Amino acid sequence: MPKRVLQGTVVSDKADKTVVVLIERKVAHPVYGKIIRRSKKYHAHDEGNTVKAGDLVRIEECAPISKLKTWKVIGAASAAGTIKEEGSNT
Repeated sequence: MPKRVLQGTVVSDKADKTVVVLIERKVAHPVYGKIIRRSKKYHAHDEGNTVKAGDLVRIEECAPISKLKTWKVIGAASAAGTIKEEGSNT
């Protein structure tokens, strides 16, 4: 089964090797049909403490690292740049 990959914005990088990522999705209201935004925050593992608040990141599902962390950062970008995969030279 493939691992899920999500893209979102870092809202907190205060903890050591951990970032909080806000993921937003748009869904239709079940009765009225209006498109509404739903959001959820995920704690993700950032081994090198490389990403900062406001950065656009990609996170991937992984085995549990701690009580809250079951995601890891696989790519990061500055607030306005393109996403750079970790471990690549491009």
